[in-house]
Amino acid sequence: MKTTPQDKIILVFGATGQQGGAVAEALRSDGWQVRALVRDPASEKAVALAARGIQPVHGDLTDLPSIRAAMAGAYGVFSVQPSSGQGAAYGVTDADEVRYGKAVADVALASGVQHLVYSSANAAGPTRSGMGHFDSKAEIEEHLGGLSLRSTVIRPSAFMEILALPGMGLDQGTFSFFMRPDQAMQFIAVQDIGKIVAGIFGDPDKFAGQTLEIAGDAVTGAQLAGNFSRAAGRPIVYQRFPDSLLHENAFLGGLAALVDEGRLAGNADLAALRADFPGLLTLNDWLEGAGKTALLAAMEAGGSEVALR
Repeated sequence: MKTTPQDKIILVFGATGQQGGAVAEALRSDGWQVRALVRDPASEKAVALAARGIQPVHGDLTDLPSIRAAMAGAYGVFSVQPSSGQGAAYGVTDADEVRYGKAVADVALASGVQHLVYSSANAAGPTRSGMGHFDSKAEIEEHLGGLSLRSTVIRPSAFMEILALPGMGLDQGTFSFFMRPDQAMQFIAVQDIGKIVAGIFGDPDKFAGQTLEIAGDAVTGAQLAGNFSRAAGRPIVYQRFPDSLLHENAFLGGLAALVDEGRLAGNADLAALRADFPGLLTLNDWLEGAGKTALLAAMEAGGSEVALR
């Protein structure tokens, strides 16, 4: 049975970031009342949310009373936490992420929340990956599964947006990433995470208790070069990150190994996802819209260092 938003409230974590922001926008478009947990409701990003009909409420993942107050009266919660995989600038350890994710789930249960959607990662799972920022998500998933709380776990593939970061060689007519030229990897546009989460909240009986790996497209390195070349209007040559870099950099090397293993390359059922959530963007679709702007900006940005963390 589908749920009618009416006056139901959903609390969104991370709404000033890419993923949470996309979720907040999609939920608001579907008619939900959306609250966004923010550290400073007077900040520029929070004020921008308010202007779009999304209510910023003060809260911090380190402050449980503030989370309880933000969840008061909420029907649903979208849970996503900062991760060590996002880089040192976030100052979050794997232990922090686990603590935050478990706390959000526990407070949701105690607050009478009727549906929680948790955003994990496609490399998470019962078999540990050896990469802390994926295994932390697996630990949160396990905790969530042990609670008597209606929940759904999504495991997004790599974001299409990461493909247009500066420092990946685009300014020199090349592009380097993790898959081999003939190896497919799945990607998703961040806005489609919002579309999928809104669809899950709208049909809880169908999706409650499920773990969904989500993606919008799968492309090989060679196909990616073709897509980029068409969008850029000039040749872009694809190459995998050099073996020397993968050996020297344990973080990048670990990610490459998970791509080769298949876990990070992605195993989402694209046909089933398109049936449940029509209109998911392919890479070409994305490159015809916001992706093209990002791609052209990266081509002009310069820089030669890998910009993944």
